[in-house]
This record gives sequence, C-alpha cells and structure tokens, in this order.
Amino acid sequence: MADTATGPRPGPLARVDRVWLAIAGILALVAVLDPPQAIPTITFAASSLAHTGVFIVFAVLAVAWLKATGAEALVARAFEGRQLRMIAMAALLGGLSPFCSCEVIPFIAAMLAVGAPLAAVMAFWLASPLMDPAMFLITSGTLGWDFAIAKTLAAISIGLLGGYVTMLAARSVVFADPLRNTTASTCGSCCSGGAQPFRQKPVWRFWHEAERRATFRQTVIENALFLFKWLALAYVVEALMLEYVPAEWIAQALGGTGIGPILMGAIVGAPAYLNGYAAVPLVDALLAQGMSDGAAMSFVIAGGVSCIPAAIAVWALVKPRVFAAYIAFAFIGAVLAGLAWQAVA
Repeated sequence: MADTATGPRPGPLARVDRVWLAIAGILALVAVLDPPQAIPTITFAASSLAHTGVFIVFAVLAVAWLKATGAEALVARAFEGRQLRMIAMAALLGGLSPFCSCEVIPFIAAMLAVGAPLAAVMAFWLASPLMDPAMFLITSGTLGWDFAIAKTLAAISIGLLGGYVTMLAARSVVFADPLRNTTASTCGSCCSGGAQPFRQKPVWRFWHEAERRATFRQTVIENALFLFKWLALAYVVEALMLEYVPAEWIAQALGGTGIGPILMGAIVGAPAYLNGYAAVPLVDALLAQGMSDGAAMSFVIAGGVSCIPAAIAVWALVKPRVFAAYIAFAFIGAVLAGLAWQAVA
C-alpha cells in the first residue's frame, strides 16, 4: 500500500465544508451583482435562524438523548412477531426514529440478515427518511404544526402502503430474491460499529457512564453544526427566491387546484431536494410565492424518499427491480398525500 503521508496536503478550501463554501459563495455573488440586497439577505437568514433556534436546540438535545441512551435499540423490536404487526410497527417507528439516511443501511442489513421480511423493511425504509424528531420540530416551527403532523401521518401511511403491497406481492417477480449479493456500505463515521448498538438494551440514566456522556456531547455538537449549516444555506436561498424568482412563475407551475400541481410537485421534488431540513425553508418560500398546499406536501414527500442519501440506502442492499418499486411507492404515496392535504388544508 502506498504511503499516503507523502502525498500532497489538501489546500485550505478542501478542508472547509462545502455547505459553508456555498453560503459564502452565494453571499459574495449577491454582494458583487446586487450590493443593496447583500445585507437584507444576511438579515433575513439570521432572523429566520433565530426564529427556529428554540426548535433546533430542543431537537438537538432530544436526538442526543436518544443516541446516548441507546433507545434506538427499541426500533429492532418492530421486526419481531407476526408480519402484519411487523409492518405496522416498522412504518410507525420509521416515521418517528432518529436515524440518518446512511445509518439505516447497517441497521436494515442486520434485520435482513436475521430474516426480517422485506415487507417490514420496505415499510421502515419508506417512512424513515420522511420524518424524525428533529425534522418534526423544524417543520412545525416554519410550516406550522398542522403541516408537520400531516407529513408525519403521510410518512407512516406511505410506509404502510409499501409494506402491505410488498407483502401481498412477495412471490412476484419484482420481490422474489430481492437482495444483492454484496451489501457493502459506503457510509461515514455515523455508521461505524455496524448493527451491534441496535442489539443493546437502552440505558435511560446515561450520565452515569462516561462513554454515553461522550456520545451525548458528540451528538449535540455534530447535529447542531449539521442543522445550523443546512438551515443557514436554506434561509439564504429562501431570501433570494423571495427577491428574484417571480411569484407568478411558481403560481403558474405549482399553484391552483387539481392534481396537476400535485403531480408537478412530486416530479420536481427529487431533483430540487437538498435534504429534509433544508427543504423546509424552501417550501416556505414556494408557498409564499403561490405554491399550492397539495404540491408542497407532494414535494416534500417525493423529495424526502428519493433524495440521494435515502435512495442510496435502498440501492446498496436490494436489486434494481426492488429499488424501482421503492421509488414507485414514494411517487404514488406523495401524490396521494398531496391530494389528501389539498382537501383538508
């Protein structure tokens, strides 16, 4: 193996997070191309971050507590018992669990290895990237409690839809022999340790153990920085959208009633999605410019399930035909969720 220590050292920019570089680059362009708008853009982003600050703090502490106690181990119990119950529990816990998209890979790989049915796995896979405690709080703080609750119900419902359809079609050509021969993960440090942590019992008084206290501190820092940088980028983009994107364009493409805007929201959701947290301010801006309620819901649902981290988690473990079914469930579920939300909003 070559000695990497003798190779060229990365430059200063290579050591800076790309999200921060993007924020700096956008603000620099605004300062050069439209100087009077630079300060209002920064002010808008800062005030928006301050508004959601209490939700960020609570979300960060809640997720850190779940990690430190090992409460994620309770999710494994969803994959025990009768299959009908298994699917329902997997969808429910998938919509509430604090897993990041890549962390799902070793967890699901372990569940599949011990014989968990694909139907329950599908239910969990579909619901998991759509909602977690942190995302619920960020969503409720920006788009309102009604939207956050509706998205949570949609996540669970889509998990149920995919899970039960997969169960009924388990012997079909689509779902027969679903797993790839190799299930290697390309995740980073958040996946280290494999599935072993999910087999441990929760320790609710985690502060008595130094290792769990360290996990709590590390999770607080990592999640705080993660949320802050992505929301900062999203609020900067939101300020620019409100300033430069004509509202009539959004209203024409994604506004109005009927299924058309909802379908369009589901179609553009995937390529326009950054991640679940950054999407919230963007949807807020789109709503302010005329996006229909149903299109907003279909956008966040389709984008959440098919965004790159969530999709890779599925692609890494199953064959393309199963992955295609996953995407189909996401699209159908997004449209149905959009129609339902349009009817009651």
